[in-house]
Amino acid sequence: MRTRDTNKEDIVKQKAIEMLVKQGIEGFGMNRLAKESGVSVATLYIYYADKDDLIKKIGIEIGHNFFGEMMKDFSSDMPFVDGLRKQWDNRAHFMMKNMNEVACWEVLQNSSYSDYIVQESIKDFKNTMINFFQNAVDRKEMVPVSKDVFWSIAYGPLYSLLRFHNKGKSMGGFPFSLTPEVQNEAFNLVIKALTP
Repeated sequence: MRTRDTNKEDIVKQKAIEMLVKQGIEGFGMNRLAKESGVSVATLYIYYADKDDLIKKIGIEIGHNFFGEMMKDFSSDMPFVDGLRKQWDNRAHFMMKNMNEVACWEVLQNSSYSDYIVQESIKDFKNTMINFFQNAVDRKEMVPVSKDVFWSIAYGPLYSLLRFHNKGKSMGGFPFSLTPEVQNEAFNLVIKALTP
């Protein structure tokens, strides 16, 4: 039986992410991945049972990395403004540093793999964020809104700015880079909307 080569496995993962971003799930195949990675198809099956297994494992790994980054220096007991700022900083840092992985996550979120990958990735993070939300409402640091409205207002502006940053241009086609000043301007408006 052949052994795992972690260097080859890392190359396979990176090539799979690139291919999923460029070609989508429909254009993704194990034979093409093997060729792009410089390995035999048989080598892929040392690491993954099949195409579905590969996609699920890559999605879960990206999710764990993303949600793990969100938890850095964050607690559900933090004051609302401090906690939300930490979430913005953590999200922006991860997304700007890992643009390809984030683009792959987006592809997977719009696929039949989405529910499985999210459920496997989000377990601890989900409970922490629910507690953070509830603590902020209970302490009257935040206006009571539904969770869906909260998520839309709290993170929608940041994700829009990060999309502009990744494209390098704003809605009007003007050059754009997410600076701390722009992020802070948007954050302050979000705080105005969510606090009493």
